[in-house]
Order: sequence, then C-alpha cells, then structure tokens
Amino acid sequence: MFQRVADQYQDIRDGVRSICAEFPDEYHRRIDTERGYPEEFVDALTKAGWMAALVPEKYGGSGLGLCEASVIMEEINRSGGNSGACHGQMYNMNTLVRHGSEQQRQTYLPKIASGELRLQSMAVTEPTTGTDTTKIKTTALKKGDRYVIQGQKVWISRVQHSDLMILLARTTPLADVQKKSQGLSIFLVDIKEATKNGMSVKPIQNMVNHETNELFFDDLELPLESLIGEEGKGFQYILTGLNAERTLIAAECIGDGYWFMERVTKYVSEREVFGRPIGQNQGVQFPIAEAYIELEAANLMRFKACQLFDAGKPCGAEANMAKYLAAKASWEAANACLQFHGGFGFASEYDVERKFRETRLYQVAPISTNLILSYVAEHILGLPRSF
Repeated sequence: MFQRVADQYQDIRDGVRSICAEFPDEYHRRIDTERGYPEEFVDALTKAGWMAALVPEKYGGSGLGLCEASVIMEEINRSGGNSGACHGQMYNMNTLVRHGSEQQRQTYLPKIASGELRLQSMAVTEPTTGTDTTKIKTTALKKGDRYVIQGQKVWISRVQHSDLMILLARTTPLADVQKKSQGLSIFLVDIKEATKNGMSVKPIQNMVNHETNELFFDDLELPLESLIGEEGKGFQYILTGLNAERTLIAAECIGDGYWFMERVTKYVSEREVFGRPIGQNQGVQFPIAEAYIELEAANLMRFKACQLFDAGKPCGAEANMAKYLAAKASWEAANACLQFHGGFGFASEYDVERKFRETRLYQVAPISTNLILSYVAEHILGLPRSF
C-alpha cells in the first residue's frame, strides 16, 4: 500500500497523528453532517501545544517555524480532518509576532499559547473589491483616543469560534496617498467586545462545512492600542500573514492529496471486477500515478516557500506557486479517488465526497488559481499587467 518516507519532522508527524487518531472518520463525518465546529478536536490540539507552534518560547509557545507549522496542518488533513477549522491561528500568528508591539505580545501571546484565547480570524476581503486589497472601502478614522470603523467584510472565517481577529482598514483615503498600498492599517480586534459595540456577524451557508461570515461595521470603536505596528503600513504587514496562509494551505492540500492517495490505492488494489483488481488496469493506474507525481513536486515547493519565510526572505512567488501546485495536485487526486470508488465515492460513509468538497475550495480560496497565474506572469516573467 501507499507509503511515504520518514523525514526530519517525523516526531511532529507522530505527535499530531496520535491526537488525530482519537478523532476517527466518524467524528469528522458527524461534524460535517451537523455543520458543526470540531471544538473537541481543536481543544485537544491546543492542549497538546500544537496550536502554539508559532508562539515564541518566551511567551509560552514552542517557537517553531512555518516549516513545522505546515507539517502540523498537513497531518491534520492527511488524517481525515479539516485544518480549515483552526489554521487561522497559524497564519495570523506571524502578523502579531512580527509586527505587534512588545506590550501586545506580552498581553496576548501567553493566553493564545495556553488556549485561553483564540486568534483564528483575519478580516481583509470585501464584497466589492475581492482580491484587489488596496481598494478596500472599510475605514478607520482616528477620533480622540479611539479609531472608529465603518464598512463591510465578507468570507471572514471562524469569527464565531475565535476571540481575536486581525482587521485591515484604510486610515488614509486612497486619493491622499502616493502609492495605493499606502494608508492601510491593521488592528487586533476583541470579537466579543466588537459584537456588542458596532460589529454584526451574518453567517454564510456554503458547500463546505467551513464557518465563514459577512461582517458589518457601524461606528465600531477600537482603542488606539489595538493598532498593530505603524499606521499606514498595514498592507506590508498583512503580506506576512497572506504568504504564510498560502503556504499553509499548500501543506493542507498536500495532506488531502496523500489522504486520497492512501484511500484510492487501497481500494483499487482490493476491488475486483471481471476477475481482477481494477488497479491492474493502466487506465486506473495512470491518473493516480500522475496525481502522486504532482503531489511530490508541490511538496518540494511548499518546503522551499516555508524555508524562505522562516529565514525572513521574500517568498511571495514561492508561496503562490506552492499553493497553485498543491491545490491542483490535491484536486487531481480527489478526482481519481472519487472516480475509481465509483458509486461508493458518493456515499458519505466512505468520506471521499466530504474530502472532495473540502479540497475543491482551494482552487478558489484564499486566492484563485487564475490570480496566481497572473501574479507569476507579471511579477516573475515580466509580462504586461493584465488588469
């Protein structure tokens, strides 16, 4: 059956797998059916210290890098879970750790590491701007000792299961800045307080059991100390989180891909039709083999992006390419797995259709494959900007 070679992260893999083993397919299937949130699963990961991987040791965390964090996310998905329930704490963490003040780090990081607080949400996307982040319309105007927030966000995940949220808003009008990336700022929002004082949350039902929402800000007041870093430099800061997010999503897709590989290779080796296993047919073998080759290539790009990120070097191209390759590979693996399970692939009890839906999301989010191609064409190949 399908096997992977042990690597330098085997201790982490084994540790995460031991937690995941306590939550078998039946658990995740039930959560999906109920459109629930895997509270017990996330709590178990938190108590075991995995959700504090990126918190520096001086604040009670493990002080690990994005390489290790990506392995944690990969193993959750490879074990049949869905990292989308908790990956926000990983990619948001770098924004706070790298750009937050010492006072902010001392106040929040120990509580995040212990599980007292969750930092699972990042509010960037808006209904009318999508990925055109510099054109966001949510504003944060300074009035005395407060910032007053007005605007709207969409596709903001885990708001209902998080205590803190990273918010991007414009503090200087677009017309008043020299470069469109200027004048944006990021804030750390106490979600419970915000929902009492000007922020409303509207859940969005969707194809995947992924808790996501539309947010409305109506004179939401935030204290000045909620600002992360310097005012006006939020776009540069948020790129830290976005590059981490895309790289972690790549790792999750790789985990999904290996899950599909394990399920489909086992099934086609055992399923007999016309007196022979269907896996003996090249028409079955070749799509599976092709998906595996693409997964292995994506895996290499994932670690290249992680290593650059951990070294503090530019990694935008690598993060985007890793996400593109991994999302494509996991989708090809998903298609092969569903196809060769035949009708059973559509049966909930086999979990293939659940994972099929989950991994399809990453062709679209957190950035679509077409926009990654545009990025590579313009920023790497030097082709004329297409939009």
